Amino acid sequence: MTLFVNHLTHIDASLWSPTHGLMGASWHVDAELDGELGSDGMLFDFGEVKPWIKSRLDEGLDHTLLVPTEAPGIQVFDCAEGLCLRTQFPYPMELRGPRQSFTLLPWSEITPEQLATHLSTELSRRPPAKVEAIRLRLRDEDIETAAYTYSHGLKHHVGNCQRIAHGHRSRLHIWRNGQRDPELEHQWAQALDACYLIHDEDLAPQADESLDTLSVAYRADQGRFHLTLPSERCHLLTTPTTIEHIAAWLAEKIALETHSRIRVQAFEGIDKGAIAEAS
Repeated sequence: MTLFVNHLTHIDASLWSPTHGLMGASWHVDAELDGELGSDGMLFDFGEVKPWIKSRLDEGLDHTLLVPTEAPGIQVFDCAEGLCLRTQFPYPMELRGPRQSFTLLPWSEITPEQLATHLSTELSRRPPAKVEAIRLRLRDEDIETAAYTYSHGLKHHVGNCQRIAHGHRSRLHIWRNGQRDPELEHQWAQALDACYLIHDEDLAPQADESLDTLSVAYRADQGRFHLTLPSERCHLLTTPTTIEHIAAWLAEKIALETHSRIRVQAFEGIDKGAIAEAS
């Protein structure tokens, strides 16, 4: 017998793509679970199995940087912070941080299908009582309007959002003078896609000032983090890059450029976010 649970949870992470570079990702997680019927006519209690799966995903790759270690140009080695990732394709990047902020996978690229198979195998090794096998499916949120991905880190966050390279795939809704404006939505989603958002107080000195790059560094509860990226991939905010501040930053920038009354609904991954207005 097989039971299924759709929309069991979400995964928010960043990944390194050999073609697109650093990208945010948000996936729905669906699950199928095999087992034998008990004397009560049930396989198991959903209320027990759902939090079991969610807790293991939260403790694992959620809010980490997914690294395909077989991708061209990837180097991963020990450093004072924990691990160091260096890569040259499609652009140079260096990231240093605690080991738990990385998920290293021996692949040439990260795909949700391959990731789902990997997670299913890991979870099925020691499943809950009565469960014989677990199969997960990861899928993007269906978004017919504008969407973009971004990565960031929140040094003051008590949880895993403090990791310097985690991210999201998000909708973007913009109202101009009270009317939804799809053209503005697509314009800004395109400008933000695959970007890195930086709180300007986290900017760090660079070893080579001649390079057109930006470096970010901070210490958080989990350890020390450092990231260097091309400047063209970055956007600077004068505030922490929480979704509340991202919404306000976008509303103010768009209002200034359009000389209009602007309302922004900014999403942080799937089905959550913040709303801000400016004029």
